Parts: sequence; C-alpha cells; structure tokens
Amino acid sequence: MRTVNVKDIKETVAKLCKQACYVVTPDLKAAFTKAQTTESSSLGKDILGKILQNAKLAEEGVAPICQDTGMTVVFVEIGQDVHIEGGYIEDAINEGVAKGYTEGYLRKSVVAEPLFERKNTTNNTPAVIHTRIVPGDKLKIKVAPKGFGSENKSILKMLVPADGIEGVKKVFLEAVKYAGPNACPPMTIGVGIGGTMDKAALLAKQAAVRPVDSKNADARYAKLEDELLELASKTGVGPQGLGGDTTAIKVNVEWYPTHIAGLPVAININCHAARHADAEL
Repeated sequence: MRTVNVKDIKETVAKLCKQACYVVTPDLKAAFTKAQTTESSSLGKDILGKILQNAKLAEEGVAPICQDTGMTVVFVEIGQDVHIEGGYIEDAINEGVAKGYTEGYLRKSVVAEPLFERKNTTNNTPAVIHTRIVPGDKLKIKVAPKGFGSENKSILKMLVPADGIEGVKKVFLEAVKYAGPNACPPMTIGVGIGGTMDKAALLAKQAAVRPVDSKNADARYAKLEDELLELASKTGVGPQGLGGDTTAIKVNVEWYPTHIAGLPVAININCHAARHADAEL
C-alpha cells in the first residue's frame, strides 16, 4: 500500500492546469510543422506558421495559448494499492483547479447552474472528473481544459449495426462539416465507438486527448483513423476554416464492446491547441 496526500494532488492539478493552458505539446507542434510541408494552400501554410508562432509566444511568455481556457476535464487513474489521505480526492482536484486558474490568470468560464441563473463560480470549478481504479500503486492525472468553440460541435449518434463503417464515416463527416471554422481547425478529433451512449461519449473524449503521434493498437481501427483523417482533409475546411487540406491534424479512435442491437458513435472535437497535461504521483 502506497499513500498519497491530497495536498500533493491539489498542487499537481494546479500545476497541470497552467501547463495545459500555456504549453502546446511537442507531438502537436511537430504535427503542425509537418503539415506546413503538405498543405497546398499558401494561406493555410501561413496560418499553420502563425499557430506555431503563437505556441512559442505563449510558452515563452507564460501566457494562455487561447483566451478560452476551457472547462477543466480531469482524468484520474488510481492504482488499487494507493491510499489517499488527508481528505476527499475530488475536493483536492477542485481546489487545485481553483488555485491553478486563479494563480495562472486563466479565464474562469464555469457557471454554477446551466439553465436559469448561470452565475459564474469565479474559479473555474467544478471540474468534470473521470476516475478509474487500475492495478498498481500509482496515481495518474491528466488535465484537459476544454474550450466550448470545439465542445459545442461534438456529436453523438445511436446507430444500428446495419449502418456499419459507412454509417460511422457519415456521422464523422457531419461533425467535421458542422464544426467548420468554429472549432478553430486544424482539429484533433476523438471518435468513440461502442459501449452505451455515455461510454461512447467518454471514449471520444479520451481519444481527443490521446497523443497525435499515437495509433490505435488494433490495426483495423488504426486504418480507420487514417481514413477518417483523409475524409476530413477532403472537406477543404482547412486551417482556421479559410480553406486548405489541413482540416484535422489527427483523428484518434477508441472502441468498446457493445450490445448486439447497437452501434453508438460519438465525435468529440478539440481545437488546434488540443490542450492537456499529465503527471504521475
């Protein structure tokens, strides 16, 4: 049994909130650099260069990549041999979010109630927290701030098995075209297939923050990732929606077993920043 104090969780989350909002990950910067060599639109090439310049300025100036610093999504993997002491883990995570967003001068975008009053909580809490118990004695945290220019363009469809792979592609194209320039392309797109309605949405969210230089371990789904990326490119939306080949920088697919009568498909879209940061305690 290994012990982790909630104070360490709070400080780690605070640090990750700032890191995710200030620093574009190396794999994503490499993907933008590569895309500049393949983009056929001169304007698209210029925009990709501006995105890289913005990333450099944000990291060096310790400033947000984008003014929309998102609603904070936190993925937590807790080893079954970890004992958390000193308080409740979700309280510690939310305290870390509040600390990170306040100290980091990050925009607070969360309202306490969604329909009637919509009063700002003033510290970007509560976070959306997804927790899994896994083997081992480590605690892993991924912070993924989610701006709503892209989140608002996400799609969930409950297909039937007869819709098959072509049905999945149709839903995907609907999402890309619906997002258009509003999701700040080039997008990183997460596709969740299978499970139930809620599971498919969670799979898509997890896929959207998977490294852009990764591939699905199943060769069939890895091939589907490439095919979907090509479909996105053919829409011509391009960088920042001003035309070109680089509509998406990567499509990641995650899947889960499902019911004999179902084929849930969820599309979760990340803007070009695809913000996330990880730590292990």
